Amino acid sequence: MSFTIAVAGKGGTGKTTLSALVVRLLKEQGRGSILAIDADPNSNLGEVLGLTPSVTIGGILDDIASHPDKIPAGIPKERFIEYQVQTAVIEADGFDLLTMGRPEGPGCYCYVNNVLRNIEGKLAKEYDYIIIDNEAGLEHLSRRTTRAADVLLLVTDPTRVGFRAVKRMNELTKELDLKIAQRYVVVNRLNGAFDEDALRDVGVPLVGTVSLDNVLLDASVSGESIFHINAESAALKAVRTLGESIWR
Repeated sequence: MSFTIAVAGKGGTGKTTLSALVVRLLKEQGRGSILAIDADPNSNLGEVLGLTPSVTIGGILDDIASHPDKIPAGIPKERFIEYQVQTAVIEADGFDLLTMGRPEGPGCYCYVNNVLRNIEGKLAKEYDYIIIDNEAGLEHLSRRTTRAADVLLLVTDPTRVGFRAVKRMNELTKELDLKIAQRYVVVNRLNGAFDEDALRDVGVPLVGTVSLDNVLLDASVSGESIFHINAESAALKAVRTLGESIWR
């Protein structure tokens, strides 16, 4: 069974970059097979990892909804969709990527989440590690896209607004009775001190901090892959330290 790391946080906290850094470190450490899931409809994880997904789950569902005749006779719709989703997995150097995307048609977005959840459960048997970059808001939790995780990383910037956001996310996971073994807060893009009272109010332990890293900012502006970041990057070193407490 795979070890699942779910990453969540409000927009602008750097959760996608953090997810990509985790993928890079797991790969470099030779931890085993890795599946990165971009569950954010903005679909930025592939770009940060240096990939350009040509197929998304949302696109697959749109295509099937528009052309139901594509479903072969005698094959249940759900089974055909699952097969299509499996073919959408990009095999990269040392990891695979599955992109959720957002459906463009009038179809129910909840159905996309259901498909993702079901296929994730099946793929979990094929990988040692699964990294899930979730939506910026709370929708991914309320729709139960991520039903279970070994680790939930609640990513915040060092602002009170950020801490309040991760507190709400943590409370929602409990209300929905999501099966999460460990929950941690990561204070990202830190430039100085942060409000420790705000952290205590979250009620989730701090696993570590990641300082504001101009190397990452420059790479983001230029569109460079996370794999082109120098190994001496402050952020990469910080996430490497986090990993000692997070993954097995």
